[in-house]
Amino acid sequence: MFLLLSRYLKPEAEIDRHLPAHRAFLDRQYAAGHFVVSGPLVPRTGGVIVTVDMPRERLDAIMQEDPFLREGVSEYQILEFGATKRAEGFLAALEANR
Repeated sequence: MFLLLSRYLKPEAEIDRHLPAHRAFLDRQYAAGHFVVSGPLVPRTGGVIVTVDMPRERLDAIMQEDPFLREGVSEYQILEFGATKRAEGFLAALEANR
């Protein structure tokens, strides 16, 4: 799995200009089963994406489609990890806290 930490490189107004396209990109990746959870950092200086397990090359190809990355408004630190434990009802817990 991968943990992606984004850091905004441009002012918030520039980020917001690309936000609809970025959200559409996220929606496509959720529909394809690639992403598990995502959201902005607090305070809003970037964001987080957690992916399913996939080859790094596949992730790199997917991320080239991200408008934030393509337009240079954000950069990503990509951390690979092996998920060996999870909370019982993890996905249900996420849904309950929406």
